[in-house]
Amino acid sequence: MERKGAVKRQTKETDIDLELNLDGVGVSSIETGIGFFDHMLDGFARHGLFDLSIAATGDLVVDSHHLIEDTGIVLGTAIKDAIGDKKGIKRYGSCILPMDETLVLCAIDLSGRPYLVFDGVFTTDRVGYMDTEMVKEFFYAISYSAGMNLHIKVLSGSNNHHIIEAMFKAFAKALDEATQFDERIKDVLSTKGSL
Repeated sequence: MERKGAVKRQTKETDIDLELNLDGVGVSSIETGIGFFDHMLDGFARHGLFDLSIAATGDLVVDSHHLIEDTGIVLGTAIKDAIGDKKGIKRYGSCILPMDETLVLCAIDLSGRPYLVFDGVFTTDRVGYMDTEMVKEFFYAISYSAGMNLHIKVLSGSNNHHIIEAMFKAFAKALDEATQFDERIKDVLSTKGSL
């Protein structure tokens, strides 16, 4: 059985339809109106081997904040829904991902307790039409709506495009690992008996 999440969020600022399959093959159809953001989400799907469909519109005439943040909320909710009761999954995942001069670490705990540690600095205000300050806001929204402990740390790097892309890809690889089943885990991986 494939683990899927489908979420629709409509506010006065944004309208987002998202479908996620954790057990996919990396196929995506993404349209947010922000080209670089679409590119990052496509990389997330492809490198995590998730099937992802996003149709999103928002008040881009204001700026990109609402659309990117709300997409993070919706994606996090879809991740949480798709994972389900967490029985049998590894729970933890991590990746140190190289991209040219850049090296990014991402570590995840699907603990049910949201927390983001984001250690990265950008030297430009935008990459394409995406505000770089929204990268942290996007991952913050995911961590809180999914209920995950998420650490992202830039170990080295100077090119802002590479740094952001490495973050999205490292997140994808870490999430793929954390959501994989391990036949040795019969219930949830917790001494509490629940996550």
